[in-house]
Amino acid sequence: MKAVITVIGHDQIGIVAKVSQKLATLKVNITDISQTLMHGDFTMMLMGEWRESEVDFETIKGGLTELGSETGLDIHIQRQELFDAIQKL
Repeated sequence: MKAVITVIGHDQIGIVAKVSQKLATLKVNITDISQTLMHGDFTMMLMGEWRESEVDFETIKGGLTELGSETGLDIHIQRQELFDAIQKL
């Protein structure tokens, strides 16, 4: 399965490391990543991919929500199919 993950929040040391470590723990491979800083705010968008036989979407979503709460970041995940459909509108 593939999903688009967005991370938004005030810039802080280690955001990329924390998110990538959490995804590795959840067995999610990062296949594409983009990040930027705008007036002290951090924004990252990435594509993640995993085997559904190893981990389900809700487990990954829960892990990222937990990380967001711990770090003060706004982290969202959306299935790629849904993201693509919305972009066509």
